[in-house]
This record gives sequence, structure tokens and C-alpha cells, in this order.
Amino acid sequence: MNAPSLRALVVEDDRSWQSILSELLTDAGLTVDLAGNIDEAGRLLKENSHRMAVLDLSLAGSDHRNHDGLRILESIRRHDPACRTILLTGYATVELAVSVLTEYGAYNFMRKENFHRAQFREMIQRILASAPPSDERMPSMAAARAGESVPVSSGSGAARALLVEDDAGWRGILSEILADLNYQVRPCNSFGEALGCLRREKYHLAVVDLSLAGPAARDVFQPDESLEGFQLLASTKTANIPTIVVSGVASVDEIQRAYDQQAIVAYLEKQTFDRAAFRRAVDEARRARGISSELDVLTDREREALVLLAQGMTNKEIAESLVITTNTVKRHLKAIFEKLDVHTRSAAAAKAISAGVVVGRPLREIEDDE
Repeated sequence: MNAPSLRALVVEDDRSWQSILSELLTDAGLTVDLAGNIDEAGRLLKENSHRMAVLDLSLAGSDHRNHDGLRILESIRRHDPACRTILLTGYATVELAVSVLTEYGAYNFMRKENFHRAQFREMIQRILASAPPSDERMPSMAAARAGESVPVSSGSGAARALLVEDDAGWRGILSEILADLNYQVRPCNSFGEALGCLRREKYHLAVVDLSLAGPAARDVFQPDESLEGFQLLASTKTANIPTIVVSGVASVDEIQRAYDQQAIVAYLEKQTFDRAAFRRAVDEARRARGISSELDVLTDREREALVLLAQGMTNKEIAESLVITTNTVKRHLKAIFEKLDVHTRSAAAAKAISAGVVVGRPLREIEDDE
């Protein structure tokens, strides 16, 4: 079943502006409700909840003293608090802008004379990629916002999930769902924190946001410059951890790259996030974990050596890559063969490929007599 369409409310008495805003919001995948006055806006607010609203300050033509937009802002704050609001007006003062943002809780304030389509499109995407609302106020949400592990009822035997997300709202929502699915969650809000956790602890699942630089950094960086999450995907792949991406970065190239290079289980876009789809992805990750559990007997270093072996590397090349001696490589391979009950490099490589830690065929033939 498809997720219900997200809705946007446009309250604007100028038909030209109605058309411009509707076009941009529709292009972003939103269903648009149009109102030309305060009464129509009130009726639409009662009929549906909205992900975002764009309001004109003055709804009485050229009467700059009319501030009906502020009354609608107040009504949205009372009746649809999860709705993100943007005030768009041709009558603006600094004092009014400050009041709208601080007292009325608007997401942003825009002047019509400075309106740019590209800037507005970016604002829409930021709103859609922000954490969707949750009506529950569960202990797991508070723990995730504080950066603590989320307890689960099953005790120390619960599966462990690494959650890497720099937005507190998303950390709370995803932690809550994972806890409901009986995972003990370790939330991280940065690349460095997550990498440290991966090196210290073992996990049965990872949920990773690709862009971990925070909203301020994303204003400065180009889209592909702040994707520290890709480096984490390489680490979770090497560690044989089924991984789900939940990200606001949703270009076709980035999605393809995540699937092809890092063998992720699923890629879910924040803009169209659906809890049921996330739960299905977690179930799929659990099945993938069951298939690859044979490699759980290996240490992290042995698994790294196995991945490089399966890529067709010689003992010398493995040693250079891991910065160890060839004798150490031989000891690792001997342990791998014994634990996986194989006798040749080709058989060991086949185990790695079938487990999904190496995608496709080895880069070159494996020499079994090395």
C-alpha cells in the first residue's frame, strides 16, 4: 500500500502567486490545497493536516494594514502544530520578520520582491527531509535525543542496531521504531562517533544517514562533499552488517552508488518516509543477517582479510593493505579456513561472496596454491 500523499496549504489572494506556488509544491510531490481568504483557510485546516503551509501576510489586496496571515499562523500553531509554515509577503519589516519567527513559530519568512524559485525549492526539500511528527512521547524518544542507548525489554540478549543520524528528531523516530522491533539501539550523531562504535562493538544492523555535516554545513558544501555516510557504508559492508540508508540525499546517482558499491539492504528517502516501509526493510535486513551469519565466527581483522582475499589479492597485497606482515596474513587465513571449514582460497572467497560481503565475482582468479 502506498503512503498517503503529503499535503501543502497555500493561502494567497493573488491568482498569479497561487499558480507559482502550486506549481513548485506539486513538482515536489505535494498535494496542494488553495485558499484565497481566512475563511477558506480555516475550512481547509479542519479538513486535512498539512506538512507545510505558505501564507501571504495580507489577504485584502493592497491593504498593507491587513494581517490575516498572522491569524492563520496562530490557527495552524494551535490546530496543526506539525505543519511547517512560511510567510510570504510584499509588506515586510524587520520587526515583523522577527515576530513571525519567534512568537508565531514560522519556519521561514520570505519577501515577494526577493523570491527565487530555486531557493523556494530548496526550502521545500528541507521541510520534507526534516523529521516527521510523532504523536507518541515515549522514553525511547527522549533517550535518543540525549544520545543514549535505547533500552529494550528483552535484556542483554537483544540484537544491537547502530543508528547514525545528525538530526535529533530523526534519531528519536528511528530509535523508537527499532526499539519496538526489539533492537538495542546505539544512536550516533557524527561520523567519528559512529566509526568508534563500529571498531569497539559488534552490531546486527546499521541505519545510516549519508549526510552527517548538519544543516549549517549543508548550506556551504556541495551535495557530494558532506556525504560522510558513504565512508561508514564501506565500514559496515566490511564488518558484514546489513545496512539501511535513510537520507534526505536522494539523487539517482547517489542511490545507485549506495546499492552498487556498498550492497545496502534498502535506501529510504526522508522526503517520502513511511514507517511501514522502514519496518519491512528491517525485516529484510534480519533475513540478510541470517544468510551471512556464518561469517560471525570471524574476528574483525579476519573478516577484513577475507574480503581482500575474495577480491583476488595476494598475501603480499593483503599485508600491504592491512599494514601487517605476510606471516600475519597467513595466520589469519589459516584461522579463516578452520572456522569456515574450507581448504582453499577459492572456497573461502565463495563463502564471502555468498554472504554478500563482496559483490559479484572476484576481481581476478584466486590462486589456491599461494
